[in-house]
Amino acid sequence: MDVSVTVVSVSRPETTAAVTRGAARLLTALGYAPLAEVTLPNGRRADLMALGPKGEIFIVEVKSSLEDFRTDQKWGDYLPYCDAFAFAVAPEFPREALPEAPGLIVADGFGGAILREAPVAALAGARRKALTIAFGRLAALRAEGVQAVEL
Repeated sequence: MDVSVTVVSVSRPETTAAVTRGAARLLTALGYAPLAEVTLPNGRRADLMALGPKGEIFIVEVKSSLEDFRTDQKWGDYLPYCDAFAFAVAPEFPREALPEAPGLIVADGFGGAILREAPVAALAGARRKALTIAFGRLAALRAEGVQAVEL
């Protein structure tokens, strides 16, 4: 009996897309309304920003590889714009390389799981209101087909 094995290499953009989709599905299942690729007021771009049922804001930074994590250390710049922050990685990502403070989501193209809850640091009321209004406007623009990314 001949058995052949095909090794499929998944590109970094494909991994990013799959992890982003799975993390967004998880957030939706948890009652959040996620938007992908949201440019924050400080110019940084959040991979996922989600609005919770009580107005809480959750930002998720997707890391597609160890190299991606090591070369991109801007995650601290997201913290002033959310109540909770987490990394999302593929199942094969070496999780021990990630810092222990943020939350941790493991995801693939079909869904995800929270391995470590994101610590909550409540936003100031004025900032929450401004971000929530901007988030709603961005979501409405995208619903109308406008390719907007900035809050």
